[in-house]
Parts: sequence; C-alpha cells; structure tokens
Amino acid sequence: MLRGWILQGENMARTALILVLVLSSCAAPDGNTDWRYFGGDLANSQYSTLDQIDRTNVGRLDVAWTYHTGDADSSNRSQIQFNPIVVDGVLYGASPRLKLFALDAATGAEKWVFDLYAAGDAPSVFGVSRGVAYWESGDDRRLLYGAGHRLFALDARTGLPIPSFGSGGFVDLREGLDRDAAGTFWSLNTPGVVYQDLYIVGGRVAEELPSAPGHIRAYDIRTGERAWIFHTIPQPGEYGYNSWPADAWQRTGGVNVWSGMSLDPERGTVYLPTGSAAFDFWGGNRHGENLFANAILALDAATGERKWHYQTVRHDIWDRDLPAAPNLVTVTHDGRRIDALAQITKSGHVWLLDRDTGAPLFPVEERQVLPSDLDGEAAWPTQALPTRPPPFARQQLGPDDINDLFPEQAAVFRDSLARLRSAGQFVPPSTQGTIIFPGFDGGGEWGGAAHDPNAGILYVNANEMPWVLQMRKIDLDASQRSFSAGQQLFAYYCYNCHGAGASDATGIPSLAGIGQRKTREQVAAQVRGGGVRMPALPYLKPDEVDAIVAFLFGDPQPEGLTASPEAAVRYNHMGYNRFVDANGYPVVRPPWGTLNAIDLNRGEILWSVPLGEIPELTARGIPKTGTENYGGPIATAGGLLFIGASKDERFRAFDRATGEELWSTRLPSGGYATPATYAVNGRQYVVIAAGGGKMGTRSGDAYVAFALPR
Repeated sequence: MLRGWILQGENMARTALILVLVLSSCAAPDGNTDWRYFGGDLANSQYSTLDQIDRTNVGRLDVAWTYHTGDADSSNRSQIQFNPIVVDGVLYGASPRLKLFALDAATGAEKWVFDLYAAGDAPSVFGVSRGVAYWESGDDRRLLYGAGHRLFALDARTGLPIPSFGSGGFVDLREGLDRDAAGTFWSLNTPGVVYQDLYIVGGRVAEELPSAPGHIRAYDIRTGERAWIFHTIPQPGEYGYNSWPADAWQRTGGVNVWSGMSLDPERGTVYLPTGSAAFDFWGGNRHGENLFANAILALDAATGERKWHYQTVRHDIWDRDLPAAPNLVTVTHDGRRIDALAQITKSGHVWLLDRDTGAPLFPVEERQVLPSDLDGEAAWPTQALPTRPPPFARQQLGPDDINDLFPEQAAVFRDSLARLRSAGQFVPPSTQGTIIFPGFDGGGEWGGAAHDPNAGILYVNANEMPWVLQMRKIDLDASQRSFSAGQQLFAYYCYNCHGAGASDATGIPSLAGIGQRKTREQVAAQVRGGGVRMPALPYLKPDEVDAIVAFLFGDPQPEGLTASPEAAVRYNHMGYNRFVDANGYPVVRPPWGTLNAIDLNRGEILWSVPLGEIPELTARGIPKTGTENYGGPIATAGGLLFIGASKDERFRAFDRATGEELWSTRLPSGGYATPATYAVNGRQYVVIAAGGGKMGTRSGDAYVAFALPR
C-alpha cells in the first residue's frame, strides 16, 4: 500500500513539544556565526543554532543579494551543487566551470576568483564541486579545493595557490594510490575533512573498467605529502583481502568515498561511506563479499588504521553506493544516551550504528535473495536491511502502484511492468529488465540529511522514481563477431551513457547527426579529453579513438584493429533509464518526491510531505505530487527546514514540527544544492546555489542569499 503523505498523531505532538522547549533556549545571533564546514559542522548535521528567522517571520524573507558567476553552459548542461562555507564574514563558493570565489557574505561583493580555465586547464577538469574545506594555523589560512584530479591549497585571503604545497600548489590525486592509475579518471567532487594538520580525502572514480581504486588518503596540509593511505580494496595480508579474488587489488576499481565524510575529533575517528566496486552491475570478475565496498568505515584519523566497518550491501550489483556523509548523532536508546551515526541510503533506509563499535542499534533482518542468471555472476545469497526506522521511500513497484493520472496510459505501463522483474530490493540485474525502486538516485542522495542534535530527529528528502536496469551480453572478442572494433569500443566505453545514440532525461546529448555539429577532430579530442559531464578516455590508443570516431561518422574502420578491453566476455547495461510515461511523469503513483522527519530515538517516521509540485498538474486540481529532487535540507533552531532541490525551481521553508510549508520563492534556476545559513553583524542569512541543469531544467549561475528586511 502507498504510505500516507502525512503521518499525524501523538508523534507530531511530541515533536512539537520538544521544539518549543528547544526554541525557548535559543538566542538571537550576536555578531558573526559561521557555516565553516561542508554540511555545517564536522558531524555533518546540516543544522544551525541561529533562530532570528523563525516560523513567525519566515514569510517576510526577501533577497538580500545575488551573485552571478557568469559561466553557465548555454546548452543547459552545467550545474552548481556547491554547499558554500562562510568563515569570518567571507563566503566561499564555486561556479559551474569550477571557478572558486570569495564574497563578502553580507553583500555578495566579490573579493577574488581562482579560475582554472584562465590557466588553460579546461580539458582536465570534469564534473561539479560540492564544497571546499578550510584550515588555519596562526596567520596561515588555507582552502583545500578539489577540481578534477587535482587537490589545490589556496590562500584563503587571495585565492592564489600556495607554492610550497605539493607541486606548485596542488597534488595529483591519480598518484600515490599504491597502484598504477595513470590515465584513469579521478575527480575530487566532494570535500574531505580537516583533522589537525591533515586533510583526509576520497574521490570519484570511473564506474566502468578500467577504473582507479578508491583508496582513502590523508595529506599534510602544509606540504601536500601523503601522510597515510587506507586501501579500500585490500591488498595481500590486509583485512578483507579474502573477500575478493586474489588479484582483484591489481585490476578492480571503485570502492571510493565520493559522497563526503564525518569526523569525531574527540575520538579521533573519521567515518566514511564507500561506493560499489566497478563495474556497477556485473561482478563476475569480482566474486565475493567485496570488502570494503558499500561499507561505513571508522578509521583512526591520525593513522588511517581501521577501527571497525559495517557493510550495508555485499557484492553490490545494483549501484547502491552510500550516497551521503553519515550524521553523527546522540540518541536515547533502551533508556541510555548513545553516541551513534545515522547513514542514509539510496534504498531509502537509515542505518543507525553505535559510533564506537559499529553495531546496529535496531534489529537487522537477513534476507535470502535470488541468484543471478547472468553468465559468470555469483550474487551474494543474503543481504541485510534494518528493521527500524521504516524506509522513508517505497520499496516495490507493483501493478496497483501504477500512476493513474492518465488512465489511457496506465494499462500500457501495467503491461510493461508485467514483462519486467519487480520484487523490491536485491532482485539481480537481468537481460529481461529489472525495476530499481527507489532508483539509482535514491531514496536518499548526495544532498544528505539534516539532524537536530537536541531532539534526535533526522530530516531527509527522498526521490520516488523507478528506474529500469536491463543488461545485455557483449562478446568483445572482435575475431568472433561481425561488427567492427569501433562499434565494440563504443559499446564498452560509451553505451552506458549515450545508449544507441539518443539522449535521455539526464541531459546527455544525442549523438545522432554528430557530423552536422562537430568535426572528426573535435569528436576525437572530446573522446580523449572529456567534456562538461563526460569523463576523459586518455588511456585509449590513437587507433582506438579513430575507430570510435569512424563508427560515429559511418566511415571505414582502421584496418587490422582488434578491440582489447578489460574482459573477453562480459555484460553491459542499456543505459540509465527512468521509468516514465509519455509526458515524462514517473509511472508510479505520487508522491514522486518527499521530505521526511524521522525520530532516531524510537525509530519512527514522524511525518512525510510532498516536496515540489508540477504546475500544470496543480492547475488541473491534482494535489501536490512532489518532484524528483537533488540537494539536501538544513535545519535551524528557528524551527525551520530550508530546502531547494525540487524540479519546480523553488526554494522552500518548512515547519520542522509538522512538515507544513511556510514559505517558498522562485529561484533564477533550480537550487540543486544544499543551502547554508550564517550571520554577519547580527543579521541571519540563508544562501543557496541556483545552478539548475538537472532533470532537463535550464542551467544557471546564481548564488542567492535571503534575509529579513532591515
């Protein structure tokens, strides 16, 4: 059955009472209050003690300033996912083209800009940045900024690289991995954490093969020298080595911390959520549980030694990366206060673990799961799920869940669903097609959750979009197939994003008619160097690049070329496909996006409300449906939740006690980033990056700050 859109009753009354008690102890801001860390603090609380803006006056919010970066992509494929930090009245943010800048946080006036592109570095920079880290010692103040495969140390006052750090101001993160990763993709899109004089980082790596291993490293902030490394794919003699094939550490990639991390400085422990191993959806070459993939790791922040781990998915073949940094929380459990962590997942679950031991605080259900019918695959026979709190997103798409807003389409999609596998979590990928619900983008996602440390309540937004995962077998031995090496190489490296050449709702451009828009030389350069969202493939040989270009342009293939990718026989998938109707609406009944409040003490959902609306459906009198959403919430002592994220490009404030929407405004572009709040000279501001570009919406270049009228 469809979970109710709003849960009411005793839980809500109890929450309201707690909030009244908390708010009565809050004071107005005095001077400056920083948002010094990505996620608000080292515990990733996404919470502020500021209460100048509260439930009684939030409706009076107005734009205090707007800053335009000036570099949005005109074809609407750029984004800003940055959670800005504010230190001593200075705001640090990043642009769609990864320019880092400093602003007067009270006025939005520009102080400096660090522009990678001005130095001719455009071909090596890929993707987005979600944040930056700050460090100071005496008069030495530095920003640790990841752009592509490089980690920069910049002077926080000037934005200039610090020459004594690494090689002229940066470290190449493809180096120092204890394995040759030359030519592979690496991008530091989410900041790490500062512990004393160390900067601990993860990174994003390729989800296909070849892929770099996602090992975790700490660097000396003063020199850029590597201080320690933790091998997320264990090497011989290390714990977890036997959960892989013997040579996996030499050839397997992934198992990376791309989504952020949390730090408990008193314990000297850093908590890290890892992603899955490459390749995402077929693990026939990596049999075993695959530690430390899909795990929460607790490491000694000074040495990198493992304290404990908890694996949430064994031998992941569903792309169930842990999508956000865990929230460090203190809860009341069985009558005692326990320091714990709360980890959200793409499947819509919350793992609540003891911070010292990694033991779950609520019972865990071990499920027998179906075996895989793909050749060579060996799905792990059991998987675990927490029994409490209940999932904050629906878990299965059945015939009764089909969207009937357009009855003429409902029967068609019930027939389509009947031809697919849909039985909840952990149904193995198949050539028949498998429903992933919640989809590849959650459930929970990289925007993270907000946590009220006074009440033990977690606030998280969720997507309720079903996706279809369909596998196809590819024989990559060119001597046994009639199609060309170029077609094989395209299938191996390009098909997952581009499919047969058509674009999709993710905004990936179509390759149909590419010869009318680009020259062969331009396409070859992009294959080698990448683009706005496309990873570079510098490890391809020149004749392999020529073969791909020839295939795309319909030219004769280079003579005598035999493609030689990583495996002779393997599976690929038919792209990242949302299960939507002819209008682009999800085929599941609304809500399609929600905002949820979860009591971590009791393991209960307090309320759940739709997040976002579709204006054309509202005009037809259809209740608010919610929308797919990206970027997370922040909570304040003023009793509020602030969140953008929704496809309707609005920024909203909700009552934390009830989920009632109290205020909203239209942004210049979608606010697909987690906001921040801070005070300068006693005035509270709330700021969000409005970069758009996701879900087919327009791209933007604005940071917009709101405050009460003076």
